[in-house]
Amino acid sequence: MGFLDKEHTIAGPGFNRWLVPPAALAIHLCIGMAYGFSVFWLPLSKALGITESLACPADMGFWAQIMSTSCDWKISMLGWMYTLFFVFLGLAAWLFGGWLEHAGPRKAGLVSAVCWCGGLVISALGVYTHQIWLMWLGSGVIGGIGLGLGYISPVSTLIKWFPDRRGMATGMAIMGFGGGAMIGAPLADKLMKHFATPASVGVWETFLALAAIYFVFMVAGALTYRVPPTGWKPEGWTPPAKAANTMVTTRHVHASRVWGIPQFWLIWGVLFLNVSAGIGILGMASPLLQEVFGGRLIGIEAGFNDLDAAQKGQIAAIAAGFTGLLSLFNIGGRFAWASCSDYIGRKATYFVFLGLGFFLYAAIPSMAHNGQLALFVGFICIILSMYGGGFATVPAYLADLFGTQMVGAIHGRLLTAWAAAGVFGPILINYIREYQIEHGVPKAQAYDITMYVLAGLVVVGIVLNAMIKPLDDKYFMTDAELAAEKKLAQERDLPATSGARAGGTVATVNPALTAFAWMSVGIPLLFGIWVTLQKAAVLFK
Repeated sequence: MGFLDKEHTIAGPGFNRWLVPPAALAIHLCIGMAYGFSVFWLPLSKALGITESLACPADMGFWAQIMSTSCDWKISMLGWMYTLFFVFLGLAAWLFGGWLEHAGPRKAGLVSAVCWCGGLVISALGVYTHQIWLMWLGSGVIGGIGLGLGYISPVSTLIKWFPDRRGMATGMAIMGFGGGAMIGAPLADKLMKHFATPASVGVWETFLALAAIYFVFMVAGALTYRVPPTGWKPEGWTPPAKAANTMVTTRHVHASRVWGIPQFWLIWGVLFLNVSAGIGILGMASPLLQEVFGGRLIGIEAGFNDLDAAQKGQIAAIAAGFTGLLSLFNIGGRFAWASCSDYIGRKATYFVFLGLGFFLYAAIPSMAHNGQLALFVGFICIILSMYGGGFATVPAYLADLFGTQMVGAIHGRLLTAWAAAGVFGPILINYIREYQIEHGVPKAQAYDITMYVLAGLVVVGIVLNAMIKPLDDKYFMTDAELAAEKKLAQERDLPATSGARAGGTVATVNPALTAFAWMSVGIPLLFGIWVTLQKAAVLFK
């Protein structure tokens, strides 16, 4: 198994760095299915009844429902999977980030594949035996660990391969995490229909099929990972001269020190607030559109509660198209905003996210009350693009401030902000909405205060971002500490590998192989975009 060691993944001269982004995409497009797991909730809520849910007795306790094999699960019980996904993603990224820097992306990618796909197999067993705790353990806990490792596995490597385009490189990979549901959700839907029988809703069979498909793609991606030798830089590229007040350092911080660095906590807070606001919108996008515009979505002047079942079905289809459109902006924003940050800087990019976000959140209630559907949809699409852009830009922000040596481990620690926001954001938004409705506020107006609260969150983010400045010298590693860390990371200097093969890596890469790698991830991604565009077209009819 020595080929898994980081020292055997060091690229030789002539290696095409453009092979690394599709390798990262192959993993991120698979684990991104975490966003699309809701496609399983309705079928699983009828796993026993098949055509309709078998309700548990009213007096059955929570633990009894978890262990029961005689009644179906509530969607609220299944929804806990999302919380487990993102809590364990953040925890795994934090706990194993340092190990990843030393073990290398190939080993981390393979462990991610085993955890994510193995979790799906355990979940399949949970569905087959009707034990929801096995699903929580399989996909939620073990799969969540796979999510964390897979998510951060390419970050450090891509930043080192693309020192001239840090934002674009990480944007390409992290775009895949947002796009995984676009491919996985329609694929899962087709598989469930294929496997469905009078005795099964087809979910456990679909889990096994997805586990097999994802395992092939994730292993292929992990084995394609290569890391550059120390000192490598793109041909013809010269690092910019360091200015006295630049936000981009040429030194490196050890990951173990970041907990005591104020700038780390400032970025943590900025990401937490940006994600809390964005995830609040993402989680309530469908009911938001339906309850705010009601019958106006189909040309009828009537509130949501005044519509009949057929009319509610029509606007539900429109809301599904709206959700699909948001996913496209979420994905596109990851690449576009991160690439933009290469030109205007990371701090300026976050000022755009937060400043523009404040204006959009504050303006949405008036757009809704005035019936300006096009502006309402447009504003929320821009918000979701910045939500995705925040994820894609932050690794480059960290590399600028803390250096590239341990940026993967530092990024892993920062993702605890995502885990916290994944819990805080939806709870805050749902609580405010329910509180207002319980106190007589009409559904169409129940989101106004929510939007103003979100606007307040991003204002705090603006203040935190303004406080971020270059690090003091005391936080950086000394030359001796850096040399020791490079030894642990199994790095080799460029002269040691130039003109020869390194770690079994071929010295040149066939252009056809690079084209094949991009087609392998590009075709599924285009399929997902096409399916999503078809759903979104309902909005414009």
